[in-house]
Amino acid sequence: MTDASSRILEIAQRTLRIEIQALEQLSAALNEDFCCAVQAIYQAKGRLIVTGIGKSAIVAQKIVATLNSTGTPALFMHAADAIHGDLGMMQPDDIALCISKSGETAEIKALAPLIKRRGNRLIGMVSQPDSYLGRQSEFVLVTPVPREADPNNLAPTASTTAQMALGDALAVALLELRGFSPQDFALFHPGGSLGKQLYLRMSDIYPHNEKPAVPLESSIRGVILEMTTKRLGATAVVDEQGLLAGIITDGDLRRMLERHVHLDHLRAHNVMSPCPVTVAPDTMAAEAFDLMRRRSITQVIVAERGYYLGMVHIHDLIREGLI
Repeated sequence: MTDASSRILEIAQRTLRIEIQALEQLSAALNEDFCCAVQAIYQAKGRLIVTGIGKSAIVAQKIVATLNSTGTPALFMHAADAIHGDLGMMQPDDIALCISKSGETAEIKALAPLIKRRGNRLIGMVSQPDSYLGRQSEFVLVTPVPREADPNNLAPTASTTAQMALGDALAVALLELRGFSPQDFALFHPGGSLGKQLYLRMSDIYPHNEKPAVPLESSIRGVILEMTTKRLGATAVVDEQGLLAGIITDGDLRRMLERHVHLDHLRAHNVMSPCPVTVAPDTMAAEAFDLMRRRSITQVIVAERGYYLGMVHIHDLIREGLI
């Protein structure tokens, strides 16, 4: 490792050590005010309005996103915009969470009394509880950060890490109080891969695919045409009642060609793999993917009471963002 690389790693590790220390001090500083703030937000009929200025405003937006996705209605309000009209978004039953490292910036000093004058409850997240914001707040969430991670002790680094972590602690505490379940999470994240793991079922996928199938007595030519036309890399083999008898995959065709020179006499039932891997239509897509991974297969048949319903390829699951 070069001297330059060693120096870079030393800086990075020092930065992380300072931020870890900030989080340890944050954990030790949690007190009854944090518990009261959580209870107040939990019991509120309105939303949590989160506000800040500068880097604290960016942290506020992240906290709002986390709260909304975990069952606590929240709204971001920039402190500078609030004192120029945006305060009108705050309703009588809303609670305000104001984030500021110093608690002494001009916008915060202008905003805090306006919030209280409207009759809304105010929670302050601040490093100094005896700051202006700390004194104005009903509950004070202290983020004690002795120094920032940069050598000049100026750039918001350790302080924003502490703010972000405290926001996460707030969201998780509220999540658990609400009994927020994985199913609730899926409802809030229908377009994301995490949500799809919790709600997407095979019945949501297979109807959109082709349904390759051949009868037991189909010729090999018919098998190949069905597989190449439907383009799922396999075809089901069914009897006259539509009951599943087996599956023929690309691998089955290769093995057939290795064993046989003359193919005219062969039929689908001579080549198929009986007892193929199947899943029910209500099987979770994530569960089906795990099955495919464990069995080292690239497609799985969807069947119910022995009847062939359709086929899902691993590419379908990739397209849905499950992998």
